[in-house]
Amino acid sequence: MKKIKNEAEFKLLCDWCTENEPKLAAVIAEHDYPPFWHREPNFPTLVLTILEQQVSLASAKAAYLKLLDRIQEVTPENLLKLSDQELRECYFSRQKIQYTRLLAEEIAEGRLDLNEINRLNEQQIRERLIHLKGIGHWTIDMYVLMSLHFSDIFPPGDLATIKAVYELTLVPTKASKEEIVKYMQRFSPYRSVATYILWHAYIEKRKLTLE
Repeated sequence: MKKIKNEAEFKLLCDWCTENEPKLAAVIAEHDYPPFWHREPNFPTLVLTILEQQVSLASAKAAYLKLLDRIQEVTPENLLKLSDQELRECYFSRQKIQYTRLLAEEIAEGRLDLNEINRLNEQQIRERLIHLKGIGHWTIDMYVLMSLHFSDIFPPGDLATIKAVYELTLVPTKASKEEIVKYMQRFSPYRSVATYILWHAYIEKRKLTLE
């Protein structure tokens, strides 16, 4: 699977997507091109993404900033120094305490090397990370899409993306998630770019911020 190299290529691919689906052109006409969102492919990003599971972006960011304020640098070693109570004071749920601890232990004890993981192809990354408790396909989708910029990722588990598909009437209102996945195939091998446009529509409609 290819990767998107830079913002200039990203904008050209946005144009390709809008030619494929004129309803996406309306998003760019109203809101301009989506940002070429990027998160560093590292441990702090995975922690933030775990925090974002099934909660609002604002709630996850508040927890992450509280953690950052407490430990200054989000590293596996620093996170593991905190007690469960200290993590709860950073707004971590019981499950997310467990998930982030397990991830930190995997890295700190040398069983997971993110630098090595980042050099793999998308399928190899997925196969390696999916075995970690608390890291499912949605979390991996966010990582390979926003941090590594693989070009053909569509996250069917992302509620914002699915809502945007319905709101832009790209599919019938009663379409199933499977039908949405099938519809998005028209953007392959650049489904990631179409996903960014969908996020852009969702975020702008609600005046949110994605970092």
